[in-house]
Amino acid sequence: MTRADRDPGRARSGAVIPRGVAHVRLEGPVVTRDFAFLVLPRFTFLAFASAIDPLRIANQLTQQPLYRYRLVSMDGGPVESSAGVRVEVDQGLEPLSRETTAIVCSGTDASQAADKRVLAWLREHSRKGGGLGAICTGAYTLARAGLLGEDAPAVHWENRPAYRELFDVEPLEQIYVIGTRHFSCAGGEAGVDLMLALIARDHGQKLADAVAEMCLHSRRREASATQKKVYPAPMLARHPAVARVIAAMQANIATPLDREALARVFGRSPRHLERIFRAVVQETPKSYYLGLRLEEARDLLSDTTLSILEVAVATGFNSRSSFSKAYRKRFGQSPARTR
Repeated sequence: MTRADRDPGRARSGAVIPRGVAHVRLEGPVVTRDFAFLVLPRFTFLAFASAIDPLRIANQLTQQPLYRYRLVSMDGGPVESSAGVRVEVDQGLEPLSRETTAIVCSGTDASQAADKRVLAWLREHSRKGGGLGAICTGAYTLARAGLLGEDAPAVHWENRPAYRELFDVEPLEQIYVIGTRHFSCAGGEAGVDLMLALIARDHGQKLADAVAEMCLHSRRREASATQKKVYPAPMLARHPAVARVIAAMQANIATPLDREALARVFGRSPRHLERIFRAVVQETPKSYYLGLRLEEARDLLSDTTLSILEVAVATGFNSRSSFSKAYRKRFGQSPARTR
């Protein structure tokens, strides 16, 4: 019995085409586009579902096999997501056709989720001219395989500090990016926006808008949309000088700026900066800056194999002991406990 026999919604082309009430008519012949989603252990289920379901909806709306997709794992067996949900897959690391785009999906344990077999499989697919994509922290695996070149990927804001330290590349703050050979998105609901952009490119904006409506995705975001806001937009508008200071803090984590340097960015005296910053942010510049550095340290401890001393240096501390003391005071546990 074939998969099409087991699943009435799967056409003989291998594309999933369920029935639905809504319909969008496409003119002209249809070329089916192939995707292979490589799901790595503890992948993020939300990001994975956000990327794959718009493809199913596009097929359903048009009742045509626009997109065909399969699931791949390292050994061909089921894979458990970070939510504890296990998914069955279609194959292991058998070669893909050149026309197939391989999309790496991962989540927690991003830096070590893929083994050498996966890296070799991706390199071989790229060598043949196959397309590549990354969902959530999948960009870590593409970077480890040396397949991103000089192109910076979109990485979830929580993982950006670790990515920066591991690969010496500043990842993008935007929610997704589409390049010539590969694309990536930061995870979460950004998978919907990424796939809507690909659908619009393949079949026009009308179909992409219809898919967005089916997803109840009321506002389709462009690739340039940014992720987490360190400070809210109203504050940026009312207090641009404070926003400049915070941006300078973010850009200087490893080598923190002193009080006088921050005041120069602010454009007034250190005392004036202290007063306005406290009124706007409800915290002193020193305390806020320390918080930014310690938050980045926590990300590095969770997402990299850097030693505690290396994390301390990367976040501007002169010694492991001073770092550990500040960390414990902030988070109520030692860096070793977090690790």
